[in-house]
Amino acid sequence: MSPTFASLSVPNYRLWFGGAFASNVGTWMGRVAQDWLVLTVLTNHSSTALGTVTGLQFAPFLIAPLAGAFVDRFDMRRTLMVTQSLLGLNSLILGLLVVTGHAQLWEVYVLAFALGLTTAVDNPARQVFVSELVPPESLANAVALNSASFNGGRLVGPGLAGLLIAWVGTGPVFLINAASFLAVLGALAALDRSQLRHVRRARGSGLVREGFRYVRGRSDLKLVMLLVFVLGTFGMNFQITNALMATKVFGRGPGEYGILGSIMAIGSLSAALLTARRQRPRLRMLLVSLAGFAVAAAAASLAPSYVTFAVLLVPIGLTALTAMTTANTMVQTRVDPQFRGRVMSLYMMIFMGGTPLGAPLIGWIGDAWGPRWTIAVGAIAVGVTLLVVAVWLVRHENIRVTFSHDHHRFGLAITTQPNAADEPEAQADAEVMAEVTR
Repeated sequence: MSPTFASLSVPNYRLWFGGAFASNVGTWMGRVAQDWLVLTVLTNHSSTALGTVTGLQFAPFLIAPLAGAFVDRFDMRRTLMVTQSLLGLNSLILGLLVVTGHAQLWEVYVLAFALGLTTAVDNPARQVFVSELVPPESLANAVALNSASFNGGRLVGPGLAGLLIAWVGTGPVFLINAASFLAVLGALAALDRSQLRHVRRARGSGLVREGFRYVRGRSDLKLVMLLVFVLGTFGMNFQITNALMATKVFGRGPGEYGILGSIMAIGSLSAALLTARRQRPRLRMLLVSLAGFAVAAAAASLAPSYVTFAVLLVPIGLTALTAMTTANTMVQTRVDPQFRGRVMSLYMMIFMGGTPLGAPLIGWIGDAWGPRWTIAVGAIAVGVTLLVVAVWLVRHENIRVTFSHDHHRFGLAITTQPNAADEPEAQADAEVMAEVTR
């Protein structure tokens, strides 16, 4: 089997992957339907309302440290059975409200917040559960394939949702999303539990405090979390930016809006599959992909036409997903298994918990300055952060610079040497290298 799909040779992971993919398609359909419902049915293209819904949906990630302690303490398969059931119920309720003509904006707000509460537990549980499905040497590959599944759903879901919204409206799309959760629940029920690699559960009090203390002592994890915070807060607001660009800048309908998500997923899916081939993603890949994202997003904010904007979403998806998958894999593969739930919850809180701050701000910027600035702000924030990180590395790390060249190319290698007191994992990831091909 190709190294890209190595984890699919594990029967339990194959079941999980298939169920998760079907659910991911439904989830992306539901996201597009929610945005369209708020933007065109319940309001008159209010980007502030859309930003508020997005912010409420991600606000519960601020309790992620508590969710992480929960994940580390209890059986993850059972936890996922409960959270996936609640997520399906949430979409069912919203679908019934829309179909019966009773949906109001405040109800969408409440359901978005409830969705976020459940997702705050479900997300780290899904991330960490992969380590119970595959052997340790396959974990990086499985994490990347999870991203491929998620973005495969993004490739199919938005376009399908756009077509269905134009045909039958938003209500049935929510109902389809609710039904899609049956796939992942069926996969969880069908797993061979004797083949699961159970991690010793955390016990005792002070689990949250212990998790913070663990991360505080890891400079490599703190650097990664800073970078994903800026990306998640200011750069990953595509639910808002794509909707505003499609409707207010280019005057397009639900079909064209849905297609934007699918086009962006082409780059995201490509990034996930490329990352799956790497056994040990490094910090240099994270930095390079974030730089590429800043450039692509800046170009998209200036796109003169719908087609140009759509094309630029491919490199945006490619670079953003490369950064996200690299950061996720770096964190998961470098922490003690007993801390994995708490560390991943903190990671998700920092990555997605910034959205309650960023989404309303981006929505306000869309109303006050125009839709193009909603993208430009992300490009500027990521670019400035990269410059700050580069200056910090130069000033606070022991830098060694080497040059090499041959008849075909030359290279510049910049290697940071961490302090002896740092963790071994930090030493492995404190290397930043760039090679320029002539």
